[in-house]
Amino acid sequence: MSELDIQIPTAFDPFTEANADDSGAGSKEYVHIRVQQRNGRKSLTTVQGLKKEFSYNKILKDLKKEFCCNGTVVQDPELGQVIQLQGDQRKNVSTFLVQAGIVKKEHIKLHGF
Repeated sequence: MSELDIQIPTAFDPFTEANADDSGAGSKEYVHIRVQQRNGRKSLTTVQGLKKEFSYNKILKDLKKEFCCNGTVVQDPELGQVIQLQGDQRKNVSTFLVQAGIVKKEHIKLHGF
């Protein structure tokens, strides 16, 4: 009976560290770069979480010029302003934001397939 007690692990919550990091003021603000599938082979890249002090339209203009794609800034009630670009531009956008000094590399999260 005592051997079973030793082999049974105690209750472990793998999300305790993640919840502790996300709670409270001064937590890291991440920039989320996602890709969404549209029709067939078409896709859409979204960038959210940039600081509000930046001009989204100027960033969008530079991204469109750099990657030769079209895009727009969309106002979302929950997420705030979101930049949308045509195509899968996740890696391009992340390197651009780091090189431009807008976001540090450790504050970028890439999502998608």
